Amino acid sequence: MTSLTQRIHAELLATAEIFGAPLVAAISANGPQRLRRSRTDTVCDALTRAVAGQQLSVKAASTIWGRVLAAADGQELATFFSTVRTETLRACGLSGAKTAAVQAIGRAALDGELDERTLARLDHAERSARLLRLRGVGPWTADMLGMFYFLDPDIWPDGDVSARGTLARLTSKRRKTALTAARFAPHRSYLALHMWAAADATPG
Repeated sequence: MTSLTQRIHAELLATAEIFGAPLVAAISANGPQRLRRSRTDTVCDALTRAVAGQQLSVKAASTIWGRVLAAADGQELATFFSTVRTETLRACGLSGAKTAAVQAIGRAALDGELDERTLARLDHAERSARLLRLRGVGPWTADMLGMFYFLDPDIWPDGDVSARGTLARLTSKRRKTALTAARFAPHRSYLALHMWAAADATPG
């Protein structure tokens, strides 16, 4: 029996044919993709990690987050961020804006605003509307949480430069990528996974 992952892959390839051979070739070369939950255990952990890594290379983000975890020294991150001194977070490499954001997220978590079961019952638009009220949380961060924490299969992260640029390169730079991605519903998260994989496979 064909697995769900294989079925989704076949549907993506069929839709990609509308847009031409380059997109079909990229998706085919990547093989079936899977949504996997991030390593973090709580919504607060996932959000603060995403905020800390905004606009940074993977290596830089990992280094800074490692320093944050070392400073937390095993504390629950919601408690750590809501009580830690600003200077401690700045010394880890967080900017002033990111420091304020993770502190606000920590306080929100302790206040019960980031209950996982409550957020899981919401669709992506409703969940994002709640999250966007938090300092430092923008559409990209909400999309990443939806994809890699709640495993929503149908999110197109149009704010992600790599995903958007790769899709435009493989289809048309004159057509809005959100419109192109809409044709792949309800599997737009998988399309994004393919675009990131294709970007990593592109020399230079």
